[in-house]
Amino acid sequence: MDRDSLTARTIAIARSVELQMLAISTGIIVGVWGFAELADEVIEGETQGIDRQLLLLLRTPGDLADPLGPPVAEEIGRDLTALGGIIALTLATLATCGFFLLLRRYGSAFYMGATVGGGILLSSVAKGLFDRARPDLVPHGSIVHTASFPSGHSTMAAITYLTLAVLIARVLPQRRLKVYVMTVAVLLTVLVGVSRVYLGVHWPTDVLSGWLVGLAWAMLCLLGARLLARHGRVEPDADEGDPETGAPGQGP
Repeated sequence: MDRDSLTARTIAIARSVELQMLAISTGIIVGVWGFAELADEVIEGETQGIDRQLLLLLRTPGDLADPLGPPVAEEIGRDLTALGGIIALTLATLATCGFFLLLRRYGSAFYMGATVGGGILLSSVAKGLFDRARPDLVPHGSIVHTASFPSGHSTMAAITYLTLAVLIARVLPQRRLKVYVMTVAVLLTVLVGVSRVYLGVHWPTDVLSGWLVGLAWAMLCLLGARLLARHGRVEPDADEGDPETGAPGQGP
């Protein structure tokens, strides 16, 4: 590769990194700002009307005890909501940790465990700061004990699946693989959140708040991984290879 081509490729990589950092920062800002605004509206009771309307949309008219759809739909809802439970999330985290260990990305494995664990702790703390009552319009389709805002299942699912996805995407060299992993994570996050409303155990804004927290946390973790990689604390992104050969970068 001649010098001009090398220079052009280096500039292109630099611009790509700048755009990625801008997108990451935007995700953090949107998540934090969105959650703060939503929490303020919830505290003031401004979301009560839209919450009630959306919750009732998922119920059979004339029989609020019956969710929309055939009887099996409620069972599917409980199966989906279990994907946001601590057991499913722990198994997903351990499986991903094994994935990193097999790749000998030990720094990434440790970082992933710390960030997911910290995110779940954050979810518990955030839930304890609010004392919003659970929906009382319909019977609950799942056992619940804690306050409603933000949705614990939705928050933990968003934090775990999105964080795992962005960290896995770092080690995948092909864009289509990155997109696939992110799409699966987003889909799982959405399904868990929707199932909580469908089962009548959360207001829609409880779920939305959890998604916003998860988005901000995942982007913050990705930013942290990028910064730590620059200092050799975790392995670099797979697409941060030699600008001349295009080979994936190798961690320390």
